[in-house]
Parts: sequence; structure tokens; C-alpha cells
Amino acid sequence: MEAQRGKAIEQGGFLLFLGLITLALLVVVLPFLQPMLWAALAAIMFQPLLRWFHARLPGRDSLAASLTLLVIFVAVILPAFWIGSEVVDEAAGLVVAFQQGRIDVADWFEQVFGALPANIQASLSASGFGDLSALQQRAQEFAQDSLGLIAQQAIAFGGSVFGYVLAFAVGLYVSFFLLRDGKEISRTILRSLPFDQSISQRLAERFLGIVRATIKGSIVVGLVQGALGAITFWVVGMPSVLLFGVIMAIASLLPAVGPAIVWVPAAIYLLATGAIWEGVVVIISGVALIGTIDNILRPILVGRDTGIPDWLILVSTLGGIALAGLSGIVIGPLVVGLFLAGWGILSEQRAAAAATATT
Repeated sequence: MEAQRGKAIEQGGFLLFLGLITLALLVVVLPFLQPMLWAALAAIMFQPLLRWFHARLPGRDSLAASLTLLVIFVAVILPAFWIGSEVVDEAAGLVVAFQQGRIDVADWFEQVFGALPANIQASLSASGFGDLSALQQRAQEFAQDSLGLIAQQAIAFGGSVFGYVLAFAVGLYVSFFLLRDGKEISRTILRSLPFDQSISQRLAERFLGIVRATIKGSIVVGLVQGALGAITFWVVGMPSVLLFGVIMAIASLLPAVGPAIVWVPAAIYLLATGAIWEGVVVIISGVALIGTIDNILRPILVGRDTGIPDWLILVSTLGGIALAGLSGIVIGPLVVGLFLAGWGILSEQRAAAAATATT
């Protein structure tokens, strides 16, 4: 009895030590958690390319991983840096234009309101919206605050260049080893989890499925919609097309509304200010291209549903962004997916246990 008690105390002490040292490890790597997350996502998403290099370079795992990382750097990272710098420049330019009075949102509201039919103007006036001064002021402040936030992020980026460069270097370094040794690392993690192996395997499959669905179904589709929106705005001669394209890509995460939250007001403004063909082009592109590409690409890229309701994807994505920034686009749905999978497995186990007890 005493021996069993001593063994239980030793086991409990070891588990306590394991928990504390795991927590300490998380605290130590916390400054680089986001670059490590994106490194893991890159290693997962570019597995087909890595296998392609492996097939042509058998036995040369390091070279295959290096070539895959080179493709990621040239095809993904460099364009992302260029687009990001251009968007920051456009946002900073709009902030300066607002401050200097070269852009007047109040005047835009007046033009749109004046272009409305007389009966609609009368209805708005009767409803208390005839005097748009307060609404104009709020819209002006909102636009300046939103663009100012982007400019502040640009200043913060410039003020901590060393930190970003270090995080970027860590992300590339980790990506190489995850590409080269990712399968062995994943097997070790699955064997070490304190679960039944069948449960570990199901959670791992759910993890990979949600990551791929989120990247392909949200980020890739959003980028395509943002690119189509930017091209459309460029064709009709609107300014800051990259900035609006990025905003549409982010808005694509919103179910039902999506990029329409950007191109519909733009089309209304163009029509109200006499730019008829430009407004018509924006409407046609928004309905026929931007609005429908989601329904075409998502089934092709994702292939199957994530099993997460749309409203829960929306809430988890927005909550993830609020909590972890851009990484929240993946973290939010991933947490919800694993939550649903875990409770689903528990429900299955309880049902199986009840059936066994009944038998």
C-alpha cells in the first residue's frame, strides 16, 4: 500500500513537472509563436510541392526542403512584402489627403444624396436623415481613424525593424526543419499525446483538414476576390486600388456580405457623381466575378465542408483576429474545429459505453 502511494506521488510529481516545464517553454517561445505558426502552416500547405521535389531528388531531403522554401520565398513572401508596402504607402497617402482637406467625405455624401430621386430624398428627410451633417462627420472621423490605424502600424513596423527581421528569420529557419523533418516530428507528437492512438489520429486528421480548408477556402479565395476587386477599381480609374483590394480580401471572410461591403458603396458613389459606365462596370464585376468566384473556387479548392457552421466560422475568425491578429484567421476556426471534434469523440465514446452496458 505504501509502495503504491509512493509511486502515485512520484507520478503526480512528474506530471506536475511536465506541466510546468511545458508552460515555461510556451512562455519562452511566445515572442516567436506567430512566425512558428505560419512556418507550420507553410510546411503543411506545401507538402505536395515537397513530395514533387522528393520524387526527383531521392535521398536528398535537405535539398528538397531548401528548394521548397525557395519557391515559398519567391512566390509568396516577396509578393506579400511588395503588396504590404504598397498598401501602407497608399493608406499613408490617404491619411495625408484627409488631413490636408483634399478628400472630403462630407462632399461625397452630399453628391450621393443630391443624385437620389426626389421621393427618396423626401422619405429620408421625413425619417430624420435629411440633415446628414452628423452622419457626414462620423463618416469622416471613421475614415480618418481607420486609415490612421494602418499608418500607425506602418510607423510601428518601421520602429521595430529588427524585431520583424528576427521573427522573419526565425520563421524561415523553422520552416526549413518542418519541411525536412515534419513527418517524423508529427509522428513523435502523436505518440507522445496522452490519448488513445485512434483519438490522436482523428484529431490530427481534423487539424490538417481544417488548416487546409481555412487556407484554401478563406485566404486563397479572399486573395482572388481582392485581386479581382483591385483590377476592377483600376479599370474604372479609382485611386488606392491595392488598399481597397486588401480590404475586400479581408471582407470576404464575412458570410453573405463579403466584398460587397466595399464595391457596392463604390458603385453607388460612381453612379451618383455621373461616372455611369464606371459604376456599371463595378456592378457587373461585383455581381458576375467577385460575388460568384467564391462559389466556383471553394468547392474546387476545399473539396469538402469543414463541418463548422458559417456563423461559428464568422465569430471564431473575428475573435481570432481580435486575439492574435492575422494569425487568428486560422487559429479561430482551428480552435472551433478541434472543440467540435473533441466533444464529438466524447459523445461517441459515451454512446459506445452505454451500448456496451446495455448489452
